[in-house]
Amino acid sequence: MASAAQTIERNKPEDSGNVVVRFAGDSGDGMQLTGGQFTLSTALAGNDLATFPDFPAEIRAPQGTLFGVSAFQINFGSRAIRTAGDAPDVLVAMNPAALKTNLADLVEGGLIIADSGSFSDRNLSKAGYDENPLEDGSLAKWQLLSLDMSQMTLDAVKPFGLGNKEALRCKNMWTLGLALWLFDRSRQPIVDWLNAKFAKNPVIAEANIAALNAGHAYGETAELGVGFAPRSLDAAPAAPGLYRTITGAEAISLGLVAGAKLAKLPMFFGGYPITPASAILHHLSRLKQFGVTTFQAEDEIAAIGAAIGASYAGSLGVTSSSGPGIALKGEAMGLAFITELPLVIVNSQRGGPSTGLPTKTEQSDLYQAVYGRNGDAPLPVIAVRSPSDAFECAIEACRIATRFMTPVMLLTDGYIANAAEPWKIPDVSDFDEFPVEFYTAAPGEGEKFNPYQRDEKLARPWVKPGTPGLMHRIGGIEKSSSSGNIDYSPANHQAMTDIRAQKVLNVADDIPDQEIELGDATDTLALVGWGSTYGPIHQAVNRAREKGQSVAQIHIRHIWPLPKNLGELLKGFDKILVPEMNKGQLKTVLRDQYLVDAQPLNKVSGQPFRIREIEAAIDEALDG
Repeated sequence: MASAAQTIERNKPEDSGNVVVRFAGDSGDGMQLTGGQFTLSTALAGNDLATFPDFPAEIRAPQGTLFGVSAFQINFGSRAIRTAGDAPDVLVAMNPAALKTNLADLVEGGLIIADSGSFSDRNLSKAGYDENPLEDGSLAKWQLLSLDMSQMTLDAVKPFGLGNKEALRCKNMWTLGLALWLFDRSRQPIVDWLNAKFAKNPVIAEANIAALNAGHAYGETAELGVGFAPRSLDAAPAAPGLYRTITGAEAISLGLVAGAKLAKLPMFFGGYPITPASAILHHLSRLKQFGVTTFQAEDEIAAIGAAIGASYAGSLGVTSSSGPGIALKGEAMGLAFITELPLVIVNSQRGGPSTGLPTKTEQSDLYQAVYGRNGDAPLPVIAVRSPSDAFECAIEACRIATRFMTPVMLLTDGYIANAAEPWKIPDVSDFDEFPVEFYTAAPGEGEKFNPYQRDEKLARPWVKPGTPGLMHRIGGIEKSSSSGNIDYSPANHQAMTDIRAQKVLNVADDIPDQEIELGDATDTLALVGWGSTYGPIHQAVNRAREKGQSVAQIHIRHIWPLPKNLGELLKGFDKILVPEMNKGQLKTVLRDQYLVDAQPLNKVSGQPFRIREIEAAIDEALDG
């Protein structure tokens, strides 16, 4: 996805306007690219934004089929944007299947821009239409702009001598040109991007630019009528600084690099391709200049094994996967835990179980993160709430892993990984360093080094292999707490299990108290969330409070151990509602830890929560 960066010199006047646009078409129509470039132009215009790419699991689904539809939604405007929007105001449908699968989401009175050239009898049949919806009056409750974009694209690129197939690949640029006109966006950033992308094939670049310009010119000259006039949205208010658009995967990658630098360590990343986690490997592979080594292993187990080996040798080991791959890494996570080596494990959650929904989002790995290893092997768990939040969360994972000598699980999900939003680039000097000090003090004559001697936080020393006088043994078999030798005795295993568990619990002394995001501790109802539910919960609670409802928002970053004040905070509310994209996993943890009557609000459709779904749950909880 392209990025946009700009410097904001002053706060902009606030405006309440926002628009939700969804581009939808066949998986080969370039909808993700179109949405990405529209996002680029929107960011440069100064609007706040949030995006939601939604694509099929198949690498190339049969053309024109319902399950092959790819979509990209963007919510942008002149006010703070927290979600990609409940429902689109504008739907760009490139074929009948795109129209059919997305029409139910379009707001009543919204605008449909459809490519009539793709509504052939064959495509209509594939989508399950008996009649052409562009002609039978079934779309009467929406505004309809039916254009033969296919033919107009062919006409625009004809001078460049492309074949029909190549020429029609420019159709997404024609569509983008029309969208840029409709929302008063500059074409120049897209022109620059096309020239750079196709620098070695200038004819393709020129053809795409011609299609872009033709779509824009059509909007300018076609006199489409009052309902189709261009709309301009003021820039959103923002603190002064340098901003760029960033996806969750990009932010995690940059945060991991920053965390390694703050720890004064080289970083090793061992990964294996899996949707939607692969993007982290792709981004980190381009950051070698920052002391990052990336390794694409032959499988998930090899990837984490290599990362553990790197941590043993004195680097910050990092590995990444999604739910199925995290399951495969389970035994090795236990190895990292019992050897007490720092390791960051990124889990980009997707729909499950097993292969499940590879390209859809879910939060169903919380149990796996908190409990999912053999033996008593608790890990600190941190949850990212948005793409921009991923940067700080990745740094926090690195800090805890190195400070407490433990593996740390960093939870994100498919929505966060792929979505984009503006990010104010931080001054790295504002972050406190946490440099690692390797243990080098050799024991005195006649003494032996104990690799499990501990500091005040119960962290054991980190020793680089080959350090004079500090030969020691670690491994997956239980070791003596006093010598580091193999020790199966019941008392020793009890002691070591207790110590390791307490060390992880000690992390709670090193993290901030839980704060209330919206509202206060005297409200009746608390909505408690984690991860990517932050945006829709925040908007729903904000709207509820504007209506005078007594409701607060609490959003948890540190899933395990939980913040020390959280139990007392929750017990102050009469009612607790926990929206999450699973069957109630955080709800169960809260009930277990604090004996509070937390009630679930569950969604496992592979799609994020909508604001109105949470608003309705708030109304029901308070009325009840």
